[in-house]
Amino acid sequence: MDVIEDVLSSALALSLEERARLAERLLQSLDDISEEEAEGLWLDEAERRIRDYRAGRVETISAEQVLSEARERLR
Repeated sequence: MDVIEDVLSSALALSLEERARLAERLLQSLDDISEEEAEGLWLDEAERRIRDYRAGRVETISAEQVLSEARERLR
């Protein structure tokens, strides 16, 4: 098991209140990254998404369908 899975397993064993406090602290830690770090993270995410798309691991929908569903939900 890798470190992230170990930490996740431990975190999920916490009470709801403890998990909420942990989540808040983790989110706050993201505010401390530099613009360059944030840009790098977004680039990594974009590359992961394009790999998943090209490998057929994600379902795509048209922009027209997205907008139609959004309009429907706003009604």
